[in-house]
Amino acid sequence: MKRSDRRIKKRKGLRNFFIVTTLILLAGIVYGVAQYYSGLSLGKEGMVKEDDASYGEFEGADPQFGEINVLLLGSDSRGDEDARADTLMIAHYNQATHQMKLVSIMRDTYVDVPGHGYHKMNAAFSIGGPELVRQTIKENFDIDIHSYAIVDFTGFSKIVDVVAPNGIEVDIPYAMSHGIGMTLQPGNQVLNGEQLLGYVRFRHDKHNDYGRVERQQEALSKLKDEAVSVHSLLNLPKLLGVVEPYVNTNVDNRTILTIGKGLLLGKTDKIETLRIPVEHSFEEKRVAAGEVLSIDFEQNKQALQQFLSTEDEVEDAELGDESPSMKN
Repeated sequence: MKRSDRRIKKRKGLRNFFIVTTLILLAGIVYGVAQYYSGLSLGKEGMVKEDDASYGEFEGADPQFGEINVLLLGSDSRGDEDARADTLMIAHYNQATHQMKLVSIMRDTYVDVPGHGYHKMNAAFSIGGPELVRQTIKENFDIDIHSYAIVDFTGFSKIVDVVAPNGIEVDIPYAMSHGIGMTLQPGNQVLNGEQLLGYVRFRHDKHNDYGRVERQQEALSKLKDEAVSVHSLLNLPKLLGVVEPYVNTNVDNRTILTIGKGLLLGKTDKIETLRIPVEHSFEEKRVAAGEVLSIDFEQNKQALQQFLSTEDEVEDAELGDESPSMKN
């Protein structure tokens, strides 16, 4: 074959490659847009957030050293204007190790709310929105929060059904029915979205709110495992559409993509969890605000800061990238 013929054949091959690649990209975009609007339509079935909902300015610090702390606030207000945060968590993500950690702060924890005196932790949200919650965490535990996300529980079941269409398996210790509109039988059960919502909302057991916090952490950990599957990656546009009507957040798209990419491509372990107050660091008291958890602030502050510290993990991750000879 002549050199000129080989050049023509090569150019045709490159042209065909670019045509096929362009068609695949266009098909992917069309698929993604269709999935997004499919999810958006599904998400808007039921109560949705107000389009003009605003929680004011959030003065979170810029993330340092690739460590991101996102304040997760779950609302089960059912339309109440004076809504308190029914669930309060800190999601911590480290870009170097791809490790995710989850801290639950008990809503009855008695804390100093800046400018308003002592209240239960969940009162800070109704008084001053996510910004006052951020200030309260900083004041009492010296932890910087960078962003926030407020999730309406009414969308939780829809999110679960997209992320885990085959359900989430949990071990139910005893029958659960009071206050959740259903009966969950004891034993290993595979729950759909609505059932899992009932599971994490149930609070009338011998462990009271402690058991509910454990179930919330368990459910989020299992959802995270499902979210990093190939199935969920293909359904990501649909998931974003489902979530949009139920989430108010100031997390920018770049941060979302960074965390999502790290979770999908990184070799992450199970989510590590912590509850504040920690064991043997509090006592139950009755005050003007009602039943509260009076805590040892220094003990809990140290426990929280130690839990979120990732210096050793980063060193281990850096060593993991080296050859065996360099580790010795």
